[in-house]
Amino acid sequence: MTKRPAPYLPAPGSIWASLPTPALLLDGLDRVIAINPAAEAFLNLSTRSMQGQPVLDKLAIDAPLEEVFARARANQSALFLNDVDVGTGERAPVVCNLQVAPLNDDPDTLLLTIAPRELADRLGRSQNVKSAAKSAIGMAEMLAHEIKNPLAGISGAAQLISMNASAEDRELTDLIVEETRRIVKLLEQVEQFGNLRPPEQRAVNIHDVLDRARRSSLVGFAAHMQIVEDYDPSLPPTLGDGDQLLQVFLNLLKNAAEASKGNPGVIRIHTFYDLSLRLRRRDGTGRAVPLQVEIIDNGPGIAPDIASEIFEPFVSGRENGTGLGLALVSKIISDHGGWISVDSVPGKTVFRISLPIAPKGTDGDGAETP
Repeated sequence: MTKRPAPYLPAPGSIWASLPTPALLLDGLDRVIAINPAAEAFLNLSTRSMQGQPVLDKLAIDAPLEEVFARARANQSALFLNDVDVGTGERAPVVCNLQVAPLNDDPDTLLLTIAPRELADRLGRSQNVKSAAKSAIGMAEMLAHEIKNPLAGISGAAQLISMNASAEDRELTDLIVEETRRIVKLLEQVEQFGNLRPPEQRAVNIHDVLDRARRSSLVGFAAHMQIVEDYDPSLPPTLGDGDQLLQVFLNLLKNAAEASKGNPGVIRIHTFYDLSLRLRRRDGTGRAVPLQVEIIDNGPGIAPDIASEIFEPFVSGRENGTGLGLALVSKIISDHGGWISVDSVPGKTVFRISLPIAPKGTDGDGAETP
């Protein structure tokens, strides 16, 4: 009787541990040999609980995986499955893309990688937003200063004309003044976007920032709204710039309040912890972004034709909106090493921000204490 070779095991500290994509190694009987840290976080299951167990006993995957595994071994080639629901007893199903591939030096051992579609799509949109923002804002910023000067002259001339104009003509001069002021405001936002300084990295209590934003909103643009706090008090601090994060939350709360169009409504601020979310850095390594903040309103929702582009510059769902507020929010969150997404249907819009944790020992000045 031929003795089977020992199953392949990844070496500790190898590239296996650095893979940002959840991955599992399976033996010839489809039992789990090992899972990487990204898979532990995504599945909310430990390596110890998975090792030696049939993978289909631990994962609920909406696909004929036994057939896929057999074909991958028989053909010694990789197979891809797109838009597959993957869940466990510890988390709800998530739409993912799967890849199954045999190892070159052990054809019975399979590598199963799981790429959550939602996160991949949103990260792709985030990169597109960043590129679009750079090109559009860069060009507009160069023109902003030159345009503001003649606009001031136009507005002043219109006001002088209105002093001796008829009532009918004053309507036209008032319109000129109103529109030039609106354009100046837009140009100031363009300049603000382009001149945004890098965030000052320090430990920030996210609930303190949210409380400042909530109180400021209720005495101003959200006075007609009810703002409900739904906080996880155990959240650790994030690493970032408190003033810039305040700007983000004020912008999102203002959007939620304006969505009600002056009618009473409810905004819920929800914070929680989600270890499964990771971002891929440019060097290929992963970074956890487990701190979650959701701004939820019960307004009419975002129009479907702009929902996928809402973070791009000059895209707005409001009449006379500049379309720069959410682009600025996206830029700030990206600069903080986090990501932002939106889900919207009539009656419920959720803006979700994911942020990293401040390293242990980081003080309020961003330095690590001894």
